[in-house]
Amino acid sequence: MSALSIWYRYRFYVLLLSVSLVTVLFFSNNPAESQYKTTLSRVNSQATLVANNHHQFRVTENVHKTVLDNGLTVFIKEVPTVPVVSVQVWYKFGSSHEEPGVNGIAHQLEHMMFKGTKSRPIQFGRLFSALGSDSNAFTSYDQTAYYGTVERDKLKALLVLEADRMQNALIDADKLASEKRVVISELQGYENSPEYRLNRAVMQAVFPNHPYGLPVGGTKADVEKFPVEQVQKYYKNFYSPENAVLVIVGDCQAEETLATVKEIFGGIPQRQQAKVNSQQSIVNSQQSTVKNPIVLREPGAAGLLQVIYPLPPASHPDMPALEVVDYILTEGRNSRLYKALIESGLASEVEASVGGLQRAGWYELLVTADPDQDIGKIDSVLNKAIANLARTGVKAEELARAKRQLEAAIILSNRTITDQAMQLGNDETTVGDYRFTDYYLSAIRQVTSADVVRVIQKYLPKSHRKVGIFQPTISTSTKEVGNKKPTQRTQENLTGDSSVTSSEVMKYLPSLDTTTDNIQQKSQTRLPQQFTLANGLQVFLLPDKSTPTVTLSGYVKAGTEFDPDGQAGLASLVADSLMSGTKTKNASTLAQVLDDRGVTLDFAAYRNGMRIQADSLAEDFPVLIRTLADGLKNSTFPKKELELNLQQAVTSLKMELDDPGEVARRIFLQSVYPKKHPLHTFPTVESLRKIRRQDVIAFSQKYYRPDTTVLVLMGDFEPQQVRSLIQAEFGDWQTSGKPPTINYPQVSLPKTTTRENPVLPGKTQAITYLGYAGIKRQDPRFYAALVLNQILGGDTLSSRLGEQVRDRQGLTYGIYSDFQAEKDFGTFWIEMQTSPEDTNKAIASTQQVLEQIHQQGVTASEVETAKRTLIGNYNVSLADPEELTNKILMNQVYGLEPSELHSYNQKIQQVTLNEVNQAASELLHPDQVVVVTAGPSMVARQGVR
Repeated sequence: MSALSIWYRYRFYVLLLSVSLVTVLFFSNNPAESQYKTTLSRVNSQATLVANNHHQFRVTENVHKTVLDNGLTVFIKEVPTVPVVSVQVWYKFGSSHEEPGVNGIAHQLEHMMFKGTKSRPIQFGRLFSALGSDSNAFTSYDQTAYYGTVERDKLKALLVLEADRMQNALIDADKLASEKRVVISELQGYENSPEYRLNRAVMQAVFPNHPYGLPVGGTKADVEKFPVEQVQKYYKNFYSPENAVLVIVGDCQAEETLATVKEIFGGIPQRQQAKVNSQQSIVNSQQSTVKNPIVLREPGAAGLLQVIYPLPPASHPDMPALEVVDYILTEGRNSRLYKALIESGLASEVEASVGGLQRAGWYELLVTADPDQDIGKIDSVLNKAIANLARTGVKAEELARAKRQLEAAIILSNRTITDQAMQLGNDETTVGDYRFTDYYLSAIRQVTSADVVRVIQKYLPKSHRKVGIFQPTISTSTKEVGNKKPTQRTQENLTGDSSVTSSEVMKYLPSLDTTTDNIQQKSQTRLPQQFTLANGLQVFLLPDKSTPTVTLSGYVKAGTEFDPDGQAGLASLVADSLMSGTKTKNASTLAQVLDDRGVTLDFAAYRNGMRIQADSLAEDFPVLIRTLADGLKNSTFPKKELELNLQQAVTSLKMELDDPGEVARRIFLQSVYPKKHPLHTFPTVESLRKIRRQDVIAFSQKYYRPDTTVLVLMGDFEPQQVRSLIQAEFGDWQTSGKPPTINYPQVSLPKTTTRENPVLPGKTQAITYLGYAGIKRQDPRFYAALVLNQILGGDTLSSRLGEQVRDRQGLTYGIYSDFQAEKDFGTFWIEMQTSPEDTNKAIASTQQVLEQIHQQGVTASEVETAKRTLIGNYNVSLADPEELTNKILMNQVYGLEPSELHSYNQKIQQVTLNEVNQAASELLHPDQVVVVTAGPSMVARQGVR
């Protein structure tokens, strides 16, 4: 699997280290995702294969490649379907190029590339934010990549910024010292995961004499020792045009764009420094270690079995067949290992990936089980399943299914501008050929049954593997601090003035066209067609011919808010069981219908609704609609399947309660919202075990109704045909009476600051939630609150909180704030991750920032920059089919007009400085907050409330 695929598909924190965290919907109750999910990005490819057959879809269609005189490789792909463009710079430098004793220096250098340049001594995150760019970066084994997607008129500005930091990065001792603390905070976050710790140990055994065996992000011991001169040396050695690939994809004209690239990048000289030798020997795959598994006995909540088989590099001709083997073994309900391990009740989850890098690869299997299960038995069953596949061969339908799933996965994972650019950059830097994925798509079709048996026998014998076992010891959460008393704050000498003001940001930003007319032009996505069936089901259709795919987002008002007393978790169990069997099909048949076509269909229950997300190739869309309708209307919830789903829910819950982020979120909401409030209740092992089949059936019959269902579809279809199909499949869905409702009582602010500190044994990093009940979506202050939040903590690299707590003090890897404004409730929260010794200082600094903005307000330049950021990000998001359909969906759920899709930008633009400062005065309450910190025992006691 490519580095990109690993990033998308499988435990990104093990393989790819990103400079900032991804914001998620923290307060929507952890969703119960359907087990029938088919992951889109399990994609490997083969550069050395010859494509004998061609498909209508080609990743490299209309790609222009140029190599500048200074060695910079440039790819430009014209995609005029949406008015955005993605700019990415991929450096052929990752953790595999590190010298012994400096593990993690590539990742550290990635962080330093955001600290400013000689000509722009400013946090680059603030510049990207001012552009409205969806920007980030990651480090992998063989490459480091920086990427940003912007409105098309920001293309040149983004190129100027990337060229600047390619040659002029500021790397001094003070900035390095601060960013080391941030990196260590990030690494501690990974260390919280038993899976990460187990993977690290097994990978070291697989690659004992090569950097592939070391964690990409490094270790705390090495990071602490990096001298500034060494980081500067790596920058000079590797950050040069001849060692870089520039990828530009989107609404641009190739000839004109190339001229701009030559103007901006052409004068950057080659550095011609000696590169660090990274050609260490690779592990001998014939070495047997099966008799000596790695065993970790540590605090945790689930048993883990990890098996890794060494494989050849990505360019080896056997890799496509090995990927097909993986799909046969693990993808979907009808896969070999699902049947052997999940259906038998031995395990709750099986994950797998084929990793192919420049000089080696590996096949990794991870099995998660309840602590009471016998890992040895699981291992025996796993080995038997692989051996049986090699002995008896693969069935024709299994082979066809796996190949179709892979084909669909490649097409579906290349729908957005950013994804297409990622694929080109990854293919070029991994195997030296940007056509990698196109060759792979053809190679997959050529895999035969004989190929499957051959590669299993060659690469997956029991003697080749490395085995890791995680045996959890008892892990219980205790309250270390719960007295809820006020405390003295530590003084950090923070002022209301930023080190670099918003007006100064504009001084360092390349020239932009930010006129109102231009802003409005970018947001003119077509409004969807709308119709409503006689039974009340609402449908929105948005035809789009840009790719041969269809995206569906849906909603049913059947969320966890309706969980009965004593049965928390019921709504999630219903959502997770919708595809366990219907009146005419059993679970296996339902799954096969989807898997045979590579269709994805996921269900997740949140607080105020059950969400549906689905994707398919356009030709398979009728299959998706018929299966969805069957599941929603005709689920029978067979007893055996329900018991299996319930067992998996219990195991998942135990794992959540071993996750500091989940524990902090849960206790935070329970502290903000009183008992009997819909947001107070969370599942427990006891509440799950009280659920009976009749409860599931009754919940489904009461809350799954067409008149509370909304479907949004976007893709390559004819609207009239879709209307006819939906009428045929959903028109007979009947209901009676009025839809159920629920009361969300008003919640008061806490009278003073309160503090809770649940302790989780074995953790290295603390997660803190800070906040209180907030505004609803229909509040007239909503748009001002969005602008205020962007300034406060909307982006960890460009906000007040990010600047003070992360950049100045290095106390956190990520800190964010949000006014989560739902239809029936709202919550204001700030989330951060910290070392335990830094937690109290970070909390005190956060409250000081809140107080400064509450008392003093923000500046006009901050407001204008925040508005530009929000509008730019919004326009970029409309280029993503899933984000666009979700926006249309939630606008309807919130009771907004369909025109909100267009008027959002105008409403943001009309927000005034006075409105933002009024919102700051009314909505920020620095001394009336609930603070919950979960993780290791608090070392520093100063400042604890």
